[in-house]
Formats: sequence, C-alpha cells, structure tokens
Amino acid sequence: MDRRDFLKSLALASTAAAPAFGRSTQKVAPADAAGLLYDSTRCIGCKACVVACRESGGLPPSKTDGLHDVQTELDATTRNVIKLWKDEKNPSVFAFMKQQCMHCIDPACVSVCMIGALKKREQGAVTYDKDVCIGCRYCQVACPFNVPKFEWQSATPKIVKCELCPERRAQGKLPACVEVCPRQAVIYGRRTELLEEAHRRIDAESTRYQPSVYGEEEMGGTQVLYLSAVPFTRLGLPDKGKRSGASVSETLQHGMYQGFLIPAVLYAGLAAVVIRNRKKPPEGKS
Repeated sequence: MDRRDFLKSLALASTAAAPAFGRSTQKVAPADAAGLLYDSTRCIGCKACVVACRESGGLPPSKTDGLHDVQTELDATTRNVIKLWKDEKNPSVFAFMKQQCMHCIDPACVSVCMIGALKKREQGAVTYDKDVCIGCRYCQVACPFNVPKFEWQSATPKIVKCELCPERRAQGKLPACVEVCPRQAVIYGRRTELLEEAHRRIDAESTRYQPSVYGEEEMGGTQVLYLSAVPFTRLGLPDKGKRSGASVSETLQHGMYQGFLIPAVLYAGLAAVVIRNRKKPPEGKS
C-alpha cells in the first residue's frame, strides 16, 4: 500500500467510525429558552435598535455621515445592524434585515471554543467571557452567520457579539433593541411563544409572509427567529439544512479521536511507510 492508498483508507475509516462514536442527536432548546422574533415586514429601517444597542453596550459609532449611523455590517463596535435588500430588477421591492447573534440552539461557536469563553447560559443565550478568551478566533470561522467580530485595533482585544442584554434581562428589562422599536418589528419572549406568534401571523396573512419561520429548524434551530415577505436567502440568511454544523463537526471529531483509535492507526501507518522506505536501497544500487 502506497501513501495515497493509506490516506484514503484512513479517511474512510474515520468516516465509518464517526457515527459509532460521535453524538447522534442534536441539542434541543432549554425549556425556558428566550429569544427574539424579527418581522421584516414591520421594520421601517429607522435603526433605533442599532443606536440603543450601542448605548446599552457603551460602544461608539464606527461609521457615520456626521449625523446618522450608516454602518451596514457587524464589526468590533456594532453588535446589531439593520441592512437593506433591494430587488435589482425592481427597486421598489425591498426588505429590511436585522442582523445579530442568532443564539443557536446548538451553536458552532460554543462547540469550537476550546477554553469555554463562549457558552449557552441563562435561558439559552450565547454569552462571552472575555476573561478566559485566548483570542484564537475559531468562533469567527465556525459561525455560519458570520457574527462574532474581533477587536483588531485594541491592545487587549476581545470578541464582540450580541449577548441578548443579560444585564438588562437580569433587571427585568427588555433587550435594548426591543425596548426602542417603534413598530414592534422585533419582540422578546419565550421561544415557544414566539414560534406560536410567528405561525399565527403567517396563518392570518398568508399572502404577506413566506410560509415558514426562519430559525425554527434551520441548522438545528435558533433563538432569534425571522418572518419575511421575501425568501430568507435574499436577506442574507444561509440555507444550509436542518442539521447544526456543531453536531456534524463533533460527530467527525469524536469518531476520529475516541479511544485515540484513528491517531493510533495513522501513526502506525506512517511508521510502516518510514520503515519500508528506509529499507529501499539507494538509486543505482541493487
């Protein structure tokens, strides 16, 4: 067996072993899971939520026109942003999109965080502990929604993301973005109740909405849910199926490293290749 065949066999073995050793089920939302329901059809793009989020977190504007906040992407000082989608063929057709941490039920950022700086805590919110973060930024790579941002300009950088206003919620207050929304385009509550409300709106006005609630099942489910009049992909929400990325990656990793089986096979195979090559006579000699 040459090296190429060996590596092929190793890959097949690891894939076959994964289901046996990895976790076969996805995580489910906590019984008291709380979150947000954002109705794109009600949003007027006023960005009051963006300003309130900044003030609540003590974050300065990162991009202004001298009077208004014109930031259009999440960054190290922006945990919540309103985006505008326009139909290229018909500019009169448009929709707003509120982007922030999705507080996934089975979050990839938590799965890859080697030190536990990111965790699901009270009511399922994904929160961040800057005191234990080592700055590896794996969470940035793993997040399918491109949410966590790193403070590149800081001497003591940390990850910045929406944490669902834990201090405000501990005081019995609403998240800052919810409190200031003039149209109740974003509301806060138990995830189960938000889903009921979302489906009630769809049933009552089926021609107004897409027929599903984004985040109910996508990528294992999220605690930030969306209603929209246009396909969710047009708002920038990815269509990656129902299984969470964390469950896929952990299944493969656990399958490969459970009992150190695959690394042991790898080392043994590489040792065999080295020994075989050492026994070959030099070129030109028999």
